[in-house]
Amino acid sequence: MKDFQQKVLHGIIWTALQNWGGQVGSLLVFFVLARLLEPEDFGLVALANVFLAFVQVFLDQGFPKALIQHQNLEPEHIHTAFWTNLISGAVLTGLCILFSPLIADLFNEAQLTPILRYFSLLLLISSFTGVQEALLERQFKFKFVALRSLLGLFLGGLAGVSAALLGCGVWSLVIQQLTYESVGAIVLWRASDWRPQRQFSWPHFRELFSFGVNILAFNFLGFINTRSDDLLIGYFLGPTALGYYSIAYRILQIMVQLLIDTVNRVALPTFSRLLSDLAVFRSAFYKATQLTSVISFPCFLAVAVLAPELITLLFGKQWLPSAPVLQLLALAGIFRTISRFKGAIFMAMGKPVWRVWLGLLSSILNLIFFAIAVRWGVVAVGLAYLVRTGIMFPIEQSAVGRLIQAPMRDYLRQFVAPLVSATLMAVAILVAQQSISWKISPILQLIVLNSIGAATYLILLRLLAPKLFQKLLAALVTFLPNVNYKNV
Repeated sequence: MKDFQQKVLHGIIWTALQNWGGQVGSLLVFFVLARLLEPEDFGLVALANVFLAFVQVFLDQGFPKALIQHQNLEPEHIHTAFWTNLISGAVLTGLCILFSPLIADLFNEAQLTPILRYFSLLLLISSFTGVQEALLERQFKFKFVALRSLLGLFLGGLAGVSAALLGCGVWSLVIQQLTYESVGAIVLWRASDWRPQRQFSWPHFRELFSFGVNILAFNFLGFINTRSDDLLIGYFLGPTALGYYSIAYRILQIMVQLLIDTVNRVALPTFSRLLSDLAVFRSAFYKATQLTSVISFPCFLAVAVLAPELITLLFGKQWLPSAPVLQLLALAGIFRTISRFKGAIFMAMGKPVWRVWLGLLSSILNLIFFAIAVRWGVVAVGLAYLVRTGIMFPIEQSAVGRLIQAPMRDYLRQFVAPLVSATLMAVAILVAQQSISWKISPILQLIVLNSIGAATYLILLRLLAPKLFQKLLAALVTFLPNVNYKNV
């Protein structure tokens, strides 16, 4: 058990390095490209990514997740999953190249045709990497998964920024993504000692597919959940409006990856190995969600308050229409924090179909709300996203609670102190923002406001929940082992 806990800890550390180090680098590249390119460029690539995301749903059929979750994995499972992915990738790449002009005509954007054709190569590259990444994660070798991401982000960012400086426009973003995926594939294959053999087993295929088909269905519904807003905005409002929305949504994604996915990435292999003891399983779930909320609540609320200043400072005044959208999406991030682990629980406990049904409900609500809201612009779409997230949270958590025998009241009680502390922190930032006459640069103003917010939050958290405060500092000791947090 101690050895397993050590693997989990190392997995979290490397995932944290991947998310934090990678996203910091990604943010820097993102900021530079946003100043060098136009909103329409980001909108065109966002439209291409909508189509690519739809096709990717059908690429792996959920086989990599099945490999991670499977308790008695055999070589035939792995070889069968690899060849299935590779054949799917080759076929889908060809179909994308063939039908790209039709997709471009649908959105009345002729520039989409060549962009889509080059993006289709990403499908072929991804078909080579899914199994390798799943095996590394199953073995808790998150070090190599992190290195893949970090190196890909660095070289992809370098290629994208260089292309933008040379005047390549929208193609800078295309070059960036192709470089990232290509570098990542090379790293994964060098890190893994597994190599495919010419073996394919129909019985093993059916076994993997019986699990993966639920993930496939959920991924399809996930596409509707995460891309229907982009699709409707791009179709009805055009690429420029989509560019504004995509900037705000991109910031939300980065925050989720930094603040939540560090732990969530390790959740599935961890939960899958704790199934024999429901009490230990439930305790691990509580600890993961509570610790994540302590860190993410204040961050999301701070961004909601300071969105206009952040957008202006990081991207320039031309991106200010993204600020109100970002404020609404940041509030939705609160709900995402405390419901993010549900997918790992459903899969670990062999109930992926539960995830599918919840995804279906969420997709229906998304289509209804977004279709109504899009006529009023991107801010209304952001509000629809927040409302849908708030409606889905109690439904999703009731399903989780039923599965792991965790009453809703007990689960929500652990978030009271972090939420109250973070809310009062947001009020403190607003008061300081309105009452102080600022005669300093915008970046120093943000630093001061965030410092006031951080101090307020930590003081309140220690007063309201001293044990939770100690857990937070104990978690930081993982990265700063020489700190004696008990004396703080």
